[in-house]
Amino acid sequence: MTEVMKFTPDDENEVHDMARFSDPGRCHVTPVVRLSPETALAVTTALSGVVRAAHRSPAATTRDGDGIQRAQTFEEGDVYMLAAPFDGFFADRYLMDFYDVVDRDICSRMHLHTGLRFVRMMTGPGTRIRVSSLSPIDVTQVDGVTPFRPDMFEDAAPDAPEGTRRTRYNLVVPENAWADMQIPRGVSHQFNAHGPHAVIDSVHPEESIETFRERITCYKMMAQTIFLAKEQRASAACKLD
Repeated sequence: MTEVMKFTPDDENEVHDMARFSDPGRCHVTPVVRLSPETALAVTTALSGVVRAAHRSPAATTRDGDGIQRAQTFEEGDVYMLAAPFDGFFADRYLMDFYDVVDRDICSRMHLHTGLRFVRMMTGPGTRIRVSSLSPIDVTQVDGVTPFRPDMFEDAAPDAPEGTRRTRYNLVVPENAWADMQIPRGVSHQFNAHGPHAVIDSVHPEESIETFRERITCYKMMAQTIFLAKEQRASAACKLD
């Protein structure tokens, strides 16, 4: 069995030392499509509506017969498990309705997961997503197909221990766009949405495997997460422009 990553399996706020952390790989981002503002708004509104309905539903906010609570909450936003894993199929699929970090004046923390992730980031009008990692982010560029090149920049990770500098690599998903992101197991990343219309459609291809491997007692997004900062910072730490 692959070595576990969590010190305490069910800890929903486990923090590892950023100064000593080293990414085992890199995130890959693939720009998919730019949409009209009207279409992008319709898509993000419809998908976020599913998540919001789930968080009002007693059936989704309590554990079902398999012990799965489909509506959960993460630092970036509320989530809903659209498709649960089952015997013979160890993947699942989540929707996340992002919080607007400027409106809330709080950033999500840099973190990693105990299993790999595939996410589709979707933005509507007046909304961008800042994606960050402690390693450079690779971007797919296929001439004649790739619809846009996202802006990229570097800054100092604000949560590095005193006397330590860690470079933070950043990418910006523009308004009215879809971009896919492949996140290998254990690779650092951070999402912060600027604006009210941002959704992630996320596939977790090792959900059952990682839960078993880490000895987590049930499917809890927070327990499948390891943070690289003790506290969330105000939105100035993840600002754009």
